[in-house]
Amino acid sequence: MGKLFGTDGIRGVVGENLTADLAFRTGKAIAAVLKEEKGRKPLITIGKDTRISSDMLESALIAGICSVGGDVMPFGVLPTPAVAYLTVLRGADAGIVISASHNPYEHNGIKVFNEKGYKLPDETEEWVEEKILSDIFTPATHGEIGVLRHGLRQSREAYIDHLAGTIEGDLAGLRILVDCSNGASSATAPELFGRFRCFCDFIHREPDGTNINDRCGSTHLEELAERVAAGGYDIGVAFDGDADRCLMVDEAGGVIDGDKVLAVCGSDMKRRGKLSGGTIVATVMSNLGLHEFCRENGVGLICTGVGDRNVLEKMNERGYKLGGEQSGHTIFTDYATTGDGQLTALQFLDVLARSGKKASELASVCPQYPQVLLNVAVPHERGVKEAIMASEVLAAAVREKEDRLAGAGRVLVRASGTESLIRVMVEAKTEQIAHAAAEDLVNVIKSL
Repeated sequence: MGKLFGTDGIRGVVGENLTADLAFRTGKAIAAVLKEEKGRKPLITIGKDTRISSDMLESALIAGICSVGGDVMPFGVLPTPAVAYLTVLRGADAGIVISASHNPYEHNGIKVFNEKGYKLPDETEEWVEEKILSDIFTPATHGEIGVLRHGLRQSREAYIDHLAGTIEGDLAGLRILVDCSNGASSATAPELFGRFRCFCDFIHREPDGTNINDRCGSTHLEELAERVAAGGYDIGVAFDGDADRCLMVDEAGGVIDGDKVLAVCGSDMKRRGKLSGGTIVATVMSNLGLHEFCRENGVGLICTGVGDRNVLEKMNERGYKLGGEQSGHTIFTDYATTGDGQLTALQFLDVLARSGKKASELASVCPQYPQVLLNVAVPHERGVKEAIMASEVLAAAVREKEDRLAGAGRVLVRASGTESLIRVMVEAKTEQIAHAAAEDLVNVIKSL
């Protein structure tokens, strides 16, 4: 990671370490790099989620881009994967998303896609970062100043058309409850699900700038689970703030996480001859249950480091069609260049409708071992997380826990790529064993 770019763009608390001035300089840097790279005036798309700060950051980015001679196509509020898709569709040179995904409203972020809809390669990010930090730009004058190009409504419709066209069924008979997390899917999900013959209700689709991800969406499934079970729905669907993640709950309120989605969709794709290489790509955070499912069903499983970027890189390298994370980023490369929550929901719902089974029965093919995940807050100063992760005391503590589990569980300690946190994950035969081991490791980290 660089000084500004983390694992998923530039992130921060708005007004503290993410300011309008930084957004302005970032806009200038992105446009300047593209101008040098392409040898002409670049076109850059911009989409945003519903945070109160997104309008301010969008305005600063647009001003920065135009000031050095780049044109801008603003999409308004749209999911992150919509911006990736539309950047390619509109022939733009890059796409920018203003969002902090599943984080609280006071956070925000700036992430960038290239002209092919993929996140920027490290070398390009480094080039952009170098320009931001130097803050030396040649301003555009006269007719070289950038302008806005519009087309929001047509672009939104094109994205919804694309998603709807990824399944052949009509989802008839399904009763679905959708949680929009007061985020970007509020602008697309009602029309998307309205294209099908299912019965669909929505909750948390009234964003006010500060209620995004607030006790709702894919990071807070409790209310959705209660409403699905009480309301007699067949399934509940939850997106995060920028709708690149999707988690679900079954008819009884049981959680269907990303591992179960991979298992269900992967086995269906294998039956239909669409799972290239017969293999799924997941991460080291995937539950042992997914490993067991793949082993018993003849499905290959490759695990990468945490992060959808790592998953996608491995998928593209090997030509695999399905991959994702337990947290709900699921990537179907036949249809998208990034995780797409609404696409994921449609793919799973299509399998559910064709199966004639209850969601709980469908998802039960993938067992789930007790897993405890604890977060340890650490100081924001640069280098703190790295020093903790390099500690031999921590390494020895992890080895000791792994020896005690003796193959009947696993331990993973990692630094968050987007927050000042060290994450401790333990899987074991019982939740009690997992929780005790995780608590011990948390105490070791706090003592460092």
